[in-house]
Amino acid sequence: MILTEKKYEIQEVQKGYVNRTLYINLTNNDIQIKPVTDEMKEKFIGGKGFDLWLMWNGLPQDRIVKWNDPENEICISSGPLGGSIFYPGSGKSIVTTISPLTGIIMDSNVGGYFGPYLKFSGFDAIEIQGKAQKEVIIYIDGVEGVVQIKEVEESDGLSNYSHELTQQLTELYSQDNREKQRISVVSTGPAAKHSNWGMLNFSWYVPGRKWASSKQAGRGGIGTVFYDKKVKALVCRAPKVTVGSNNPANLEDARKIGIAHTQEIIKLDPLQNEMRRVGTGHLPDIMNVTDLLPTENYRFGRHKEISGKDIPYSREIMREIYSGKEGGDGCWIGCTVSCSHYSEGYEVLTGPFKGQKLIVDGPEYETIAGCGSNWGVWDPKWVLEVNFYCDTYGLDTISVGTGIAFVMECYEAGILNKERTGGLELNFGDVEAAVELIHHMAKGEGFGVIVGKGIRYMKHYFVEKFGADPQFVQDIGMEHKGLEFSEYVTKESLAQQGGYGLTNKGPQHDEAWLIFDDVIRNSIPTFEDKAKALRYFPLWRTWFSLCGLCKLPWNDIQPTSQADYPIKDPKTGELVRAKIPDHVENYVKYYSAVTGHQSTSKDLIKMSERVYTFQRIFNIRLGKGLREHDSNLPYRAVGPVTPLEYESRAERYDTQLKELGFKVNDKSTEEKIKILRKHREEQYTKLQDAVYIERGWNKNGCPTIEMVRKLGIDFDEVIDVISPYQ
Repeated sequence: MILTEKKYEIQEVQKGYVNRTLYINLTNNDIQIKPVTDEMKEKFIGGKGFDLWLMWNGLPQDRIVKWNDPENEICISSGPLGGSIFYPGSGKSIVTTISPLTGIIMDSNVGGYFGPYLKFSGFDAIEIQGKAQKEVIIYIDGVEGVVQIKEVEESDGLSNYSHELTQQLTELYSQDNREKQRISVVSTGPAAKHSNWGMLNFSWYVPGRKWASSKQAGRGGIGTVFYDKKVKALVCRAPKVTVGSNNPANLEDARKIGIAHTQEIIKLDPLQNEMRRVGTGHLPDIMNVTDLLPTENYRFGRHKEISGKDIPYSREIMREIYSGKEGGDGCWIGCTVSCSHYSEGYEVLTGPFKGQKLIVDGPEYETIAGCGSNWGVWDPKWVLEVNFYCDTYGLDTISVGTGIAFVMECYEAGILNKERTGGLELNFGDVEAAVELIHHMAKGEGFGVIVGKGIRYMKHYFVEKFGADPQFVQDIGMEHKGLEFSEYVTKESLAQQGGYGLTNKGPQHDEAWLIFDDVIRNSIPTFEDKAKALRYFPLWRTWFSLCGLCKLPWNDIQPTSQADYPIKDPKTGELVRAKIPDHVENYVKYYSAVTGHQSTSKDLIKMSERVYTFQRIFNIRLGKGLREHDSNLPYRAVGPVTPLEYESRAERYDTQLKELGFKVNDKSTEEKIKILRKHREEQYTKLQDAVYIERGWNKNGCPTIEMVRKLGIDFDEVIDVISPYQ
């Protein structure tokens, strides 16, 4: 049954923008079309910037909005560069909401076709508010110019499992087989109802395998908010996409830049990370050999017995797991990196789909590390099993991986037992028990409900109900700000500790992935270097999320000219090697060619600085976002918690203590841990001070009024939020 329908006139994109957004209120079934102003484009650019601006103005300002309040919004936007089919990585969408895990703004960068299709159907962003009484489908028809809110009826026969639902809706909303490629579906699964780890699948149809694959907006429980609003799915039917669909200001220049970058990728990728063949599956063996692969709840950085590149998740094994061929599976049209690999004909081992042979999208590095090595599991078939069920149940594999790793260590420490877990023996390596726990989450049963509330909740629960030592569970529970850590061992990288602890949304590597520069390349050795990097990298990475771009073409395929640059510019002291200068210049030219705004690299950084600072202030408005919320990382992210950890790297830690002037021969392991802890926590505090100065924030971690004015976001309500903390 159609609850409401709005017809609209289809407009062409102009210089990357349609110049309007779509607002939907599910409480009263209201559909509105809002204009995009010149100021909105100038100051907030697109993507995450548009999302934040819409939410800032859409949420009540007289109180703190909770994640499950009807007033909370889900916003999705691509960006002015999103949707180009001749520039690698132009298919990204950014999703924002208030997170059930953190209580602050969560943004998630996702592939799939929905964001570009939304734009080409007539809208730079969609803003969803309110709650429906019954499940609904929001349908955007960019061919006919119609938006509908349709109530789901039992007779529709729609599955609750995301992979089935995506296929059903792709079939239902396409006019014929050829048109399936014009349909993109956003959905979640049953676990989003029962956990705070719900994620969203964004689809695209692949004719060669007659299947709608998906990429995930995973972090922070966005799918949980989606389910709470009773949205069954978003569906977009787009007009045919062409080279000119994004209507750049200078199409010829934009295409030349895209062709040059494409040729570079085709030439260099096979010699570097093989993204076109194994995607992020190239990372596990590299992380293992460099002692940075999370193993058994981040206690270790490698397989206990295998230190070389022959772990069961090696690049060679991933080639066998992934179906298709090099460059055969991009999550947007024309992306030459094509890193979205899949496994075809996987026979499911457990649960409601046991025995069925299905396509599994992935696994990506974070899933392999989180639900493989971090659980002490070294069998790829079980990673595929977890990957499949998390996708169809609507679960974030990073939170699932890190969360269950915490549960496993608590089990081995005696905090948990079979009676408390509902009969599950959750030791490290017991993957069948872990998978059964995931099934319980999806059904809303037993111990799975407790685990699905997240590590922060479990810490308090285990202390209150089971008498756990509060300091121990705080130290080993790998969450910060309420968000579970993504999959990198940060003990030996102060810069990466800052990259996690000083983020706007919680410990997710997409803001500042500095671990290789800090630990392997040693290109940011001083506090000053680290502080500069912790300003620059979050801003540069934010820029991709403003424009609808993927970071991988910039980060994972490096031009040969990169070797010609020194680590630092001798005149400015800036870290030029880490910036991949030629790629930065490409993006400057590309942005200028599409939007018509002739820009420099400094202009791009200022765009990001404005939005990044605005998001920080938004968090303060929501009751968080200050120094106290950046502090108190779980100590395992900083150093060894247990004697077992210390002794696994005893030579390294002993040497560090000697360099600090301590004698180690007469001290127990526990004494050495205590001394090292004091030093490392002091280092993190000093890093906070240095980064705040570099970012133009005060010692409280609050942006200054002077900086806000400099960035041009000194709106009255912004000044009202930050004034008490100056």
